[in-house]
Amino acid sequence: MEDKPTSSSTSFVDLSVVPGDVVLDLSNMTNQTLKLGGGLRQYVPHAGDSVLGIVNFLVEIKGPGLAFLPVLAFEGGTRRNIPKFEIGTLLYVRVVKANPGMNPKLSCTNASGKAAEFGQLKDGYMFESSTGLSRIYAPDSPTCPVLDALGKKLSFETAVGLNGRVWVNASSPSTVIVAANAIMNLESLSGVQQRIIVEKLIQNLKLSSQYSYTFMIS
Repeated sequence: MEDKPTSSSTSFVDLSVVPGDVVLDLSNMTNQTLKLGGGLRQYVPHAGDSVLGIVNFLVEIKGPGLAFLPVLAFEGGTRRNIPKFEIGTLLYVRVVKANPGMNPKLSCTNASGKAAEFGQLKDGYMFESSTGLSRIYAPDSPTCPVLDALGKKLSFETAVGLNGRVWVNASSPSTVIVAANAIMNLESLSGVQQRIIVEKLIQNLKLSSQYSYTFMIS
């Protein structure tokens, strides 16, 4: 019977393992941080997910392969009325079908066939995040302290894809910067800490605006 090495997980490449095999010995790993599932950046498509995709002939959604968006996957879409998107266009879409070994199928409508919030996202700022972070800010997630605190003081809009992409837009570039920074950097803090930091960011934004206005009229 072949002896299997146990010192490192890399020694199991191309080998079979069975329950009881040690593939990673944590006892020798001191002062190290392991990032588990919630922080993964590789997105696995599931039917019903809302995602942000980038047009590249097909649509890139950070999954194992490219996804396709049928020409009729739009509200009122017909073969005579085919939407045309340039390469690099950012879309908020819904995963309709996702089977292993096949390109996921997307749609720009909700389950009722209405456009709702889906479609092209213009202007604004899109940034990458972990899939765990994007699920925190997803529309169907529980109350989010960061978005709640920001929404009480600032006017902006967001689109959160479960594939680890977040889009923020506002009439003021400074508002976009504050909202995006708050969303990106406050994930590890408690709800109370998040609200405190958001209040400080908003206060700094107000002071900066007042200073700029004073400077312009002086």
